[in-house]
Amino acid sequence: MIELERLPAGSRQPPVRRLEPRAAAVPAVFDSPHSGLLAPADFAPVLSLQRLLGTADAHVDELFGAVPDHGGVLIAATFPRCYIDANRSLEQLDPSMIEGPWPGPTVNDAKIRRGVGLIWARLPSGAAFYDAPLPRAEVERRIERCWRPYHAAIAHALDQMHARFGAVWHLNCHSMRSHGTARDEDGARQARPDMVLGDRDGTTCDAAFLDLVRGFLAGFGYGVAINRPYKGQELVRRYADPANHRHSLQIEINRALYMDERTGERSANFETLQAQLSHLVEAVCRFAAAQAADLRQRG
Repeated sequence: MIELERLPAGSRQPPVRRLEPRAAAVPAVFDSPHSGLLAPADFAPVLSLQRLLGTADAHVDELFGAVPDHGGVLIAATFPRCYIDANRSLEQLDPSMIEGPWPGPTVNDAKIRRGVGLIWARLPSGAAFYDAPLPRAEVERRIERCWRPYHAAIAHALDQMHARFGAVWHLNCHSMRSHGTARDEDGARQARPDMVLGDRDGTTCDAAFLDLVRGFLAGFGYGVAINRPYKGQELVRRYADPANHRHSLQIEINRALYMDERTGERSANFETLQAQLSHLVEAVCRFAAAQAADLRQRG
């Protein structure tokens, strides 16, 4: 069984890994914000770290490990999403979780009400993370040490590729439980599709990018849903601008395809899925290079 690992006090594990292209660079950036398993020493939930494994997108960074071989950039968080969620905005914060007033703006959206905002309050089962509000300084430390560096890494990689090629394609990579819970958008015990692609109802990438990824996955025999139950969150919303050739798409992979959801261990199908996703990565990188070249020719 795998589980979150608590770092020793005083340890400063870099919050972000960036893997550079090992082939000729192309304007493609892939990121895995929820595969981190290294819990900072100040993370003190009342729940055991073993119980928190299901909050992580375990192994997703490995599934997309071929990205650098095809000229793309791969970025992955090392910290757990339940410590601070890089796929949330700074406003998606429940002020009742914090001692005293919070200085910034907050929203009361569906993620907050479910307890899965910037700082997670509850598991999907409803179990609470903490038995008292968190000190404001601790929340600010999580933002400065983890959330901001992750977003800076994404923004820098996208800006770098866009400046060089005039366009960039971004695939934001996640996994999902095979069935929903009563607290999820799709309801209790609802079986989920093999893959879900989210473009926030057609606003974060052009149709050609979505169709490429959907067609490739369907070609392997996977059922692919679009924007249901996941439309995409902060990392596609924040960095997408299709009108200026910045295309972002979220992918959610059903965990039952590659792991034992109870233990987190890779299943016998892991290598097969990894190989299929490596072919998808190659196709996305070729697509990005060709599209960018076409844009340059058209001036």
